[in-house]
Order: sequence, then structure tokens, then C-alpha cells
Amino acid sequence: ILGEHLRICPQGYTCCTSEMEENFANKSRSEFEAMMKEAGRSVQAILTAQHRSFDSYFQDLLNKSEKALYDAFPSLYGELYTQNVKVFKDLYSELRRYYRSSNINLEEALNEFWTRLLERLFKLLNPQYHITDEYLDCMVKHAEQHKPFGEVPRDLKLKATRAFIAARSYAQGFLVGSDVVRKVSQVSLSQECTRAIMKLMYCPHCRGMASVRPCNNYCLNVVKGCLANQADLSTEWKYLMDSLMGVADRIDGPYNVDTVIGTIHMRIAEAISNLQENKDSITSKVFQGCGNPKISTKGSSSEDKKRRGKVTLEAKSSAQALEMLVLDAKGNLTALKTYWITLPSTLCSKKVMASSALDDKCWNGMTKGSYLPEVMGDGLANQINNPEVEVDITKPDMTIRQQIMQLKIMTNRLGNANIGNDVDFQDTSDDMSGSGSGDSCPDDVCGKRLSKSPSTRQPETHAIPKQSGHGVNGASSRSLPSASLLLLLSVAVIAPQHLWR
Repeated sequence: ILGEHLRICPQGYTCCTSEMEENFANKSRSEFEAMMKEAGRSVQAILTAQHRSFDSYFQDLLNKSEKALYDAFPSLYGELYTQNVKVFKDLYSELRRYYRSSNINLEEALNEFWTRLLERLFKLLNPQYHITDEYLDCMVKHAEQHKPFGEVPRDLKLKATRAFIAARSYAQGFLVGSDVVRKVSQVSLSQECTRAIMKLMYCPHCRGMASVRPCNNYCLNVVKGCLANQADLSTEWKYLMDSLMGVADRIDGPYNVDTVIGTIHMRIAEAISNLQENKDSITSKVFQGCGNPKISTKGSSSEDKKRRGKVTLEAKSSAQALEMLVLDAKGNLTALKTYWITLPSTLCSKKVMASSALDDKCWNGMTKGSYLPEVMGDGLANQINNPEVEVDITKPDMTIRQQIMQLKIMTNRLGNANIGNDVDFQDTSDDMSGSGSGDSCPDDVCGKRLSKSPSTRQPETHAIPKQSGHGVNGASSRSLPSASLLLLLSVAVIAPQHLWR
């Protein structure tokens, strides 16, 4: 029949009614959006699997260290351990909370542990004296000077904070990447794109050419026009992938989590042994600085004498497992770096089943023949002269712009983690697993003791100096605004547009 009633397909002779054309338009729209979600799900699956593998490995390290402590310390230290079980449990609890991105200060948590442990052990090692809370306050103030646990607290704080900062940023980076893909893959097609996709996929049916495949370059122009905003994610996406690889190298290198996290119990044992061995000189120094406490009527205990001696604990290394995890992650991250700019060609070749580039008997949008227009570049700005899709390059998609902002924020965090700086996770996207302000510890634990702890630096988010290059170092060294500022800028951009509408 004559095709004068057609609104999307060429108006020559056709076998489609208006209703059929409308049905094909709806079908093409739903099919293309399904293709986008399917492609996104495969990327999400890779990133989620990487997160799950590392998270499982890291939690296992922490669990094994805690179990080793619970297994060995009762026989090694007797009352020194049994009367202080909660101190050790609280430490591992705080370490897990920090890793899960609760808003706590890790250095402060470690300082609090050593302070509480010192207070308890000093009383147990000197049972013949009546030691008050006021006396303990004085002792703690001099602790840094006397170094009752030797160099262990300072060394563990330096290494553990770097390892934990890197580990939690690394794990969070995979979740953020997966969440960005999920949200972007759900962005609906515009009306112009619906028409262009229909013309590409189903207008050949209306011309009686159901078996003729779309020309490859024709398909690329349609999909590049429809996914122009998505392609603009590419730069920040590549920076995120590079930054994750940079932190992966740290986790398996200078901030080695296997060495640090897997031996926490050994460092604590080393610290306690140091206190036991130097008990007399440390006690003497404390008495000089704080005065002699009153003699207790309870009498002394022989517990301390029974538990003397060097402690030897072993740690089972899982360095090979970590190395394999990092290698697998870096391979996947490298493969995903070009996802957004290769998506059009992937969809055209694997989903739309476009013809080869040399085919001159393909569907070119009007008839069976060759396709002459050149292929557009990637991204919104390059679509100004797209012959197949009308794209308003002055109106970027705000959902996608918000996700670009999320990528920048996460890359900034990874950049900080790469140089050992703590980062604040409060402003992670609202539905992100593991995010939030965190829950504070009880006042009777934290409130009472925080004033005794040496001052610690607060979590910070620095802008990182600019460097040229887009490699691992370049990714983690770009000058980026703080996470809070980036979100404020995002809101500032979005708000006027909503008001205008």
C-alpha cells in the first residue's frame, strides 16, 4: 500500500499500517533499552564479583587474626587476657566498622585501644597498689614518653591505617563503578532516539526487506547519537579504572594487607611482651612522674610471674591468593576501561546484527544500498551534525552528569588512599552499600577516654596536584575538588534547570 500515513519510515510503498509502525516503534524502544541493561549487567557482574572476592579475602584475613588471638592469648597471658577480652573484641569490631565505611577515625580507634589496654594491664601487673582513675589519667599522659609497648603502637598505626584506607577505598570503588553502570543503563531513550532506533531496526520490515541487515556505519551513527551522553562518562570512567589499579598495586605492595592485617594479633602479643619485660623500669618511671600510689589490701598475684617469656605466634600467609586477586582485578579493569566508547560498536555488531562495513547492499535508512555519511565522533559535543538523530548538545542528561560526578568523587578518594590519606565516606550516593555516617561508640567507652588519647589527624580529602598523563599515576594525581564541594557544584548545576522547567 502507499505509505503516506507513515510518520517514521520512508513513505514509499509499504506493508505497514500506522498501528503496525507504532507497535514497531514501541518494540524497538523496549528492545534497545533491554540491550543497554543487558550490556550493563555484564559489567556490573564483573565489578560486583571483584568486590565480593576482595571483600571475602579481606574479611577472612581479619577473622583469622582475631581467631588466632582468641586461641593463643588465654594460655599465653592468663588473667592479662581473660580480664581484658572486651578490649580486644572492641578493637576488631572497630576495625570492621571502619572497613565497612563507618564514619570513625581509625587512628583514634587504635590510640583508644592502646590506652585502654595499658590502663588494664598496668593495674593487673601491679596488684599490690591501689590505682585510681585519676592516677591512670596521669600515667596515660606520660605513656608516649615511656613507650610501654615499645614501637609497636606507632608502627602498627602507620601500617594498619594505610592498609585499611587502601582496602576500604578499593572495595568501595568497585561498588561505585557498578552502581554508576546500573543507573546509567536505566536512562530512557529520548523521543528522537526512539524514532531513529525504529527506523534502523524495523523500517526494513515495512519495506518488505526483513532479511536485510542495517549498514554498520548507519547503525553506529544512530547508536552514537542515542548514547552521546553515556559516552561522556568515558574519561572519568577510565580514571576510575586506572585509580583502582593503582590502589591494587599498593594493596599488594607497600600497603600489603596480607602482611599487615594478617599479623595484627602478633603485633599485639609483641607489645604485651614488651610491657611485661620492661615492667619494673616502666613502673618506676610512672611512679616518678605521677607519685607512688597507695598500697592495696588485696595483696599481690603470682599470675604475672607465671606468664613471662617471649611469645612466638605464627601467621599463615595468603600472599599468593592476594597476588592472584590483584592480577585478576587488573585484567578485568583494563578490559573495562573503554566500555562506554566501544558500547555503540558492541551493540551494533552483537545485538543489532549490523552488516559488515564493506557491505553495499544493507539497509541505509531509506532502501537497500550503501551508506555514505561519515561516522560521528564519541560524546555529546560530536553529535551536532549527526545525520540520523537530532541531538540537542546544549542539554546534557542530568542523571548521567550526576554519575560523572560520582566517578570524580570516587577517583578522588582512591587518589587519597593511594598516598595513604584517610577519606570521608559520608557523601557516598545514598543507596550505596556500606555508606552512611556510621554509628558512634557508647559514651561510657569513647566519651570517657578520648581526652586521654594523643591527638590524631582527622579524616581528610585533599585536592591532588596536577600531573600530565592518564595512566595510573595521572589518574590518582589529578587536581580534584573535595567530595563535598563536588556534590555542592552538582546541586548548583541541577537546581536552576529544575527551576527553569
